[in-house]
Amino acid sequence: MIQFNNIYKGKTVLITGHTGFKGSWLALWLQQIGANVIGYSRKPNTIPNHYDLLKLDYQTNFGDICDLTSFSNVVKNCNPDIIFHLAAQPLVRYSYHNPIETFNTNVLGTANILECARLHEKIKAVLIVTTDKCYENIEQEKGYIETDRMGGYDPYSSSKGCAELVTNAYRNSYFNIEKYNTSHQTLIASARAGNVIGGGDWSEDRLIPDIIKGAMKNETTIIRSPKATRPWQHVLEPLNGYLMLGERLLNGEKEFAEGWNFGPEEKEVLTVEEVLNIASKQWDSIQFKIEENHHLHEANLLSLNINKAKTKLGWKPKWSNEISIKKTIEWYKEFYLNTTILTYTNIEDFIKN
Repeated sequence: MIQFNNIYKGKTVLITGHTGFKGSWLALWLQQIGANVIGYSRKPNTIPNHYDLLKLDYQTNFGDICDLTSFSNVVKNCNPDIIFHLAAQPLVRYSYHNPIETFNTNVLGTANILECARLHEKIKAVLIVTTDKCYENIEQEKGYIETDRMGGYDPYSSSKGCAELVTNAYRNSYFNIEKYNTSHQTLIASARAGNVIGGGDWSEDRLIPDIIKGAMKNETTIIRSPKATRPWQHVLEPLNGYLMLGERLLNGEKEFAEGWNFGPEEKEVLTVEEVLNIASKQWDSIQFKIEENHHLHEANLLSLNINKAKTKLGWKPKWSNEISIKKTIEWYKEFYLNTTILTYTNIEDFIKN
């Protein structure tokens, strides 16, 4: 089956954060459609982890995205057609305890990616992946649109808002779309996704991984914000959006060098408690207890408006939240009970949908 008009076949694709949850899924998908995948990331920080489980054969470079010299050398040696920048410090609560690391990784790291694109002029496209939390959250019911103000209460959210501002500054200063194919040949876009779920995530302080870890230890997981709403989506949903957007950038369609939201349909936005109720019905080992007393601020109401991606890019969610949650829990059940990895099957099912 032809995917993304075969644009990635034979292309060299550099992924930062390829050892992470989303990055490892993206690397597999790109390899399946014929891309020459190059990875740059820190080593995996959990055991088990999705990257090691997949055992994919492609060039891996271990390093810190804050090390401009190291990353620049990798870019020079592999000469990528496109860079997908996923390397990040991705946790809100961790950012409260480690703000400098968070800002260094998410802001300086993003600047380093764009600086390398400025110095290595053969790169055709760069996609900077941020988050739904990059917006100034005013607890509004309607979803945020791409032109809404960047911001962030906590260090993580603020760092991602900053990453978007850095991206826009580089785009305006060095990769202005009005000067495309005259003073430069690189298109820069950013992608903002919601709360991503799926098999193979063992990160700390994330809802699904936390309840899975609890299930394996026969422990009850404490839930701190049951009424908080998030734009939950299966990992393959935003990755599909990233790849569709990358296709347009590689084709030189400069009008796509902007910011883009990828999230569920408005009616699909669920509370934490609703997610847990669906998940616990899939596996009776999952047990949770709600304790709403916590001290660190986190947004309660958050959703994305995805009309732009639907109308201009032709992207839309394929799986409902219920299907996404079921497939996620099924992935972990098969892994722990039968040592089976359903990643390949999930991608195949998603493509057929």
